[in-house]
Amino acid sequence: MIRQLAALALGLCALAAPAAARPADENRAVAGLQAPAEILVDRWGIAHIYAGSTRDAFFLQGYNVARDRLWQIDLWRKRGLGLLARDFGASYVPQDRAARLFLYRGDMEREWAAYGPDARGYAEAFVAGINAYVGEIRAGRPLPEEFRIAGTKPDLWKAEDVVRIRSHGLTRNAAAEVARARVVCLGGLEAARLQKKLEPDWTLKVPEGLNPCDVPQDVLADYALATQGVRFERTAPLKIAADIPADAIGSNNWTIAPSRTATGRPILANDPHREHGAPSLRYIVHMEAPGFSAIGAGEPALPGISIGHNGTIAFGLTIFAADQEDLYVYETDPADPLRYRYKDGWERMSVVREAIPVKGGGVAEVELAFTRHGPVVKREPGKGRAYAIRSVWGEPGTSAYFGSVGYMTAKDWKGFSGAMENWGAPSENQVYADTSGNIGWIVGSRTPKRPGWDGLFPVPGDGRYEWDGFLRAEELPASFNPAKGWFATANEMNLPEGYPAERKVGFEWSNDARVRRISEVLAANGKVTLADAMALQTDPTNITARRLQALLKPLSSRDRDTQAALDLVRGWDGRAAADSAGAAVYEVWTVKHLGRATVARATPAAARAAVGGGDLAAVLDLLEAPDASLGAKPAEARDAILAESLKAAFEEVRGKLGPDPARWRWGDLHQARFEHALTPLADEAERARLAVGPAPMAGTMLSPLAASWRPNDYRVVAGASFRMVLDVGAWDNSRVINTPGQSGEPASPHFADLFDKWSRGEYVPLAYSRQAVEAAAERRIRLTPP
Repeated sequence: MIRQLAALALGLCALAAPAAARPADENRAVAGLQAPAEILVDRWGIAHIYAGSTRDAFFLQGYNVARDRLWQIDLWRKRGLGLLARDFGASYVPQDRAARLFLYRGDMEREWAAYGPDARGYAEAFVAGINAYVGEIRAGRPLPEEFRIAGTKPDLWKAEDVVRIRSHGLTRNAAAEVARARVVCLGGLEAARLQKKLEPDWTLKVPEGLNPCDVPQDVLADYALATQGVRFERTAPLKIAADIPADAIGSNNWTIAPSRTATGRPILANDPHREHGAPSLRYIVHMEAPGFSAIGAGEPALPGISIGHNGTIAFGLTIFAADQEDLYVYETDPADPLRYRYKDGWERMSVVREAIPVKGGGVAEVELAFTRHGPVVKREPGKGRAYAIRSVWGEPGTSAYFGSVGYMTAKDWKGFSGAMENWGAPSENQVYADTSGNIGWIVGSRTPKRPGWDGLFPVPGDGRYEWDGFLRAEELPASFNPAKGWFATANEMNLPEGYPAERKVGFEWSNDARVRRISEVLAANGKVTLADAMALQTDPTNITARRLQALLKPLSSRDRDTQAALDLVRGWDGRAAADSAGAAVYEVWTVKHLGRATVARATPAAARAAVGGGDLAAVLDLLEAPDASLGAKPAEARDAILAESLKAAFEEVRGKLGPDPARWRWGDLHQARFEHALTPLADEAERARLAVGPAPMAGTMLSPLAASWRPNDYRVVAGASFRMVLDVGAWDNSRVINTPGQSGEPASPHFADLFDKWSRGEYVPLAYSRQAVEAAAERRIRLTPP
């Protein structure tokens, strides 16, 4: 039935797009363009660029993204370079200072060379296109509405801005190191087992020389400020965001060989998961020039694409949880706090003093300190301690996602895997397919080697815990044309059996529920269609329910509410559909009640608040094999935890949705609503234009349809804003969705036109051939040199 419905949806998607009327024509002379070109914008807001050269294609990519997303990319640049206070006032100086700590400050020639011979030229052309559009605004083109609301103007760019900003990439385990130190300080090593399941199996040990209690809770305040987005409030501008669940940041992808598809062509699918917002994090673009082709999505402030195809090969990424950073703890000299103990002597921090411009004409002088390991994020001179972050970000060639400029022009597996050898950050699972019928998976990551230690705690910075270079590309996993005919990843621990444990790639992976469901479906289907792939991307099945339903099966209760809750969850099919009552109770139970109840029984009292609800994977392992940590009668204690926490969830849902469970719907709690960063500064009419949603949503944090929600208000806050399913070789059959829309300008018809389709799990065509693009075009922008 699911397959039939998905096939019907695919047919309706094509039928719902009648032949386009003649596209509206517009002519523009663009300074910096070298030859005549065209941008065709289709009815879904996707821009198709046809240029006379590769240089002009990247130039027009920059020009076009400025046309659609200028406010977003301008804010991205100002946040990353530490220029917010100039536009928004002195309250943003701390965030500016924090961002500047994490800028790339190394040799720029080595930086450009690390991405390959074309990278610098691509970036220079891209920012020249942005600057051409900004120049038109300065010459009289209307300023986008967002700048008027904020009272700001766009800046001109330099090519190095694109790569020097490191803080927009996904971060790794520094926060987990600090949290683990806090738990072990309060409750000992055993208290940390519910905090996070470690994979592969590993014995946790406090590094020699570290007192976990020395690590302050706020040690990463600068780190959090540097890596968060910009928050606007009329009275309190700066907030450190902590409402995105830990497992919400991830992705799904898979690649399927011709032998297992209905068409005999490969299928490649990808849906990256990040925090939701308006405009979307992703931007879809199509670029054509003699000898160059690329279509797909990337982050709007970066040249090229990182997810998509080039007419010959297709590619898609998910996070591979290699450990790429460490927190170092230093003993500092009481007589000179800028000196820190290193081996048998003292080393001096390097200090950079910078002037941060402040709105109104003022300047804030700030001091940035660095050790041999990286930026100093906290100093405690009174305690004789300081703390710094070492990250692969500081290495040449690790600007997040920019490495895609190397692989997006590859034409075969050899070229693709060769380009991936230089990939730096974030660490990724890349899946691959080509028109010759090959598929593959390869890990790209700058992965530190840690001889004699594991990276799971902060470590002394005195020289005992140094990186010994990085793993070579051939030491990371890969697979080409796997025998089973498909390969899928979803941020799970996917190191192959027998992979050398001594490499210590990483231990903190996402819950494997999504990939287990994906694998279950793909393994059972020998003739996968595009409709099947779309149905799988939007499958709301939470496979963890099976394990908990097995534990609930023998339970009964004389308490009416507890028995009603048991019956409801045991009878649920595991699909978190928007109209499901069982999904509402199960999700509230597992996200808000079950973990905390388990931690309350199994963890020392002093550490319970620090562990919080724990890690569901670790909690389930304990509940399936209860031990003495639950008391003298572990099985009875386990059953009590299940019953009491399930009743609490049932009562919470009843309080929100009313007394009759027959009328409960998961979608009445679980709703998507996208908020623009500028909403707090807007007036009532502007807020109405900036708002997107709400809409009821299916899915959970752990279903393939990733829809992570915030516990305090059930709002969907993260998941796949972009989804892509590619028919490799018959490219015009491919499907895609972005949300809320392609444009970042609230006045544009493409600001929120894709939101309803996305929330219902629908797609639009990803036109590739010139014929298909022309048929879908609603606007033609003809561009000429001045």
